[in-house]
Amino acid sequence: MEKMEYLYHVLGIRTAYENDDPKPVPNYIYARYHVQEVTLDGKKAAFVYPKAELDSVNAIKKHLERIERIVGAPAILVMNRLTYRQKVYLLRDHIPFIVEGKQIYLPFMAIYLQERCDGEKQTVTAMLPSAQLLLFYYIYHGCGELLTSDASQALSFTATSISRASRQLEEMALIQTEKRGVQKVIFSDKTPKELFDVAKNYLCNPVKRTVYVPKADIKEDLLMSGYSALSEYSMLNPPTVDCCAAESIATWDKISSGKLQNSVDQCAVELWRYDPKKLADGECVDRLSLALALRGDKDERIEEAIEEMLMQVWRDIDGKRN
Repeated sequence: MEKMEYLYHVLGIRTAYENDDPKPVPNYIYARYHVQEVTLDGKKAAFVYPKAELDSVNAIKKHLERIERIVGAPAILVMNRLTYRQKVYLLRDHIPFIVEGKQIYLPFMAIYLQERCDGEKQTVTAMLPSAQLLLFYYIYHGCGELLTSDASQALSFTATSISRASRQLEEMALIQTEKRGVQKVIFSDKTPKELFDVAKNYLCNPVKRTVYVPKADIKEDLLMSGYSALSEYSMLNPPTVDCCAAESIATWDKISSGKLQNSVDQCAVELWRYDPKKLADGECVDRLSLALALRGDKDERIEEAIEEMLMQVWRDIDGKRN
């Protein structure tokens, strides 16, 4: 099955093929890979086909980062087979990949679909937004034991939503559940940090897309997000363009733009997959969601600020538990 057919058959993503081996591709890249520029539902990307056995994951990561700089878009490793160990390492380092007929991992599109791996049979899908909300609420709660009824009330979930969310987290082996009379209890033996680290490969970027809106037309109170929020949570300097998060951007459909046109008059508004206010306890989006929204940024200053922010999260949670 061609990749175009596989992606469309499984996820409805239309693939258009463009340039082969774009220039200038260094000789060491050309010797190892065939590079094909593509668009996935209009989003630019590059399929990278290994010509021989895979190098170490660290080397692959550097190679793909070089290709991304050349084509100006995410690079996706495309293979016919993948061992379980290779899959674990690729997921750990957030390296996008497609294994024909078996697996699709596109973190920049918040997609992880696995039908089977060589030597392994199991089904894993991208985490539902409701499941991610529940998981983060549970982590902020300090793990331990949590009644689903309490979580449902705090997150304004219906009975169906909380049931689906908790069931998916249990199927992913992230939590366990137990019935106690009429109550359902979530529990885990992991610490908040351990649970977050284990769940990383399933977690989705909460930001669906970003638009730019005139500041004067934002009449509602929105939470700070992006680098604006990160500067509040760390020593990072505030960005030149303010950023905020919203559950809906329909209000600004007629006045928003897909690209920044005026850094003085416009601000960035992110459309989130779930209501960012459900986990926030101040003027910024919650820190775990923010870390996911920014984890693709390779700037060392950003990575250090995110790490600083997350360390404070674990200290705050431990402080509440003690």
